[in-house]
Amino acid sequence: MERRFTEIDEEFTCMHCGRKVPKLGYSCRNHCPYCLYSKHVDQNPGDRAEECHGELKPIGLEIDSKKGYVIIHKCMKCGMIRKNKAAKDDNMDLIIELSARHEM
Repeated sequence: MERRFTEIDEEFTCMHCGRKVPKLGYSCRNHCPYCLYSKHVDQNPGDRAEECHGELKPIGLEIDSKKGYVIIHKCMKCGMIRKNKAAKDDNMDLIIELSARHEM
């Protein structure tokens, strides 16, 4: 299956913490910057083709030499693991907490 990136940068309400999340402005917003949770909506980045729609819980962190901080998410509905690059405005305290644990 070919991986494609569809750029969608839109506001949304976080299904975990309920806060309104603004557009990112320089790339695509794919998780809440306040609680770091996401929603399982994509098969490929931005395609909105996933039918699961489960809550993606942040469970760990990787540091990539090119991408920087990469948040590891696990879908609480289907168990799928997804990785998302951290955004500049993400809650750094939560990023630091994630660096100390990994619950796969």
